[in-house]
Amino acid sequence: MFLENTVNHKEQFGWIEVICGSMFSGKTEELIRRLKRAQFAKQKVEIFKPAIDVRYDDEMVVSHDANEIRSTPVPAAANIRILADTCDVVGIDEAQFFDDEIVAVCNDLANKGIRVIVAGLDMDFKGNPFGPMPALMATAEYVTKVHAVCTRTGNLAQFSYRKSKKDDLVLLGETEEYEPLSRAAYYRATLKEKVKDMEVKDPEEITKNSNTSNE
Repeated sequence: MFLENTVNHKEQFGWIEVICGSMFSGKTEELIRRLKRAQFAKQKVEIFKPAIDVRYDDEMVVSHDANEIRSTPVPAAANIRILADTCDVVGIDEAQFFDDEIVAVCNDLANKGIRVIVAGLDMDFKGNPFGPMPALMATAEYVTKVHAVCTRTGNLAQFSYRKSKKDDLVLLGETEEYEPLSRAAYYRATLKEKVKDMEVKDPEEITKNSNTSNE
């Protein structure tokens, strides 16, 4: 369990906390929990999310369990630096969708004495590191990796498997688009896709390629 650091008023620097994991792992839920605790302590809190994330609400950050907290949608990371200058705590959801400047923004805020809490997907649907998340994890004081439960094996899930054939890197969706899978289940699912893709190819094209390789 993550334990919030106590504020040392003699220390003028803040810190960065990163909450990462797959879809349906509770990242936003944990982000909201930490921010509400700070609000209860009468700290000045501001929450930001990328303007493209309008799945549940235009302004609210909403978890899959329907917990929510008011936020400010911003089109770029640079906006956060301006709007969060006088805060005690800054929360940022869906950080993987921000541009690379989000790393410098978070570090600048922490260097000014602000506690920065960031949540985001650490891997995209192809299993690759997602956007600025690796750099945020590297520069953060605290990194919490949360897991979902695999829908096929019941084991811990760390991959966000895309069920649709859409190949866009940014595709907002819920259970109709994604499911959390364990390493074994994700490997089997992607292997099955590759085999299926080979089967649906034009037989004449496959024969042509085979003949070419034999020459």
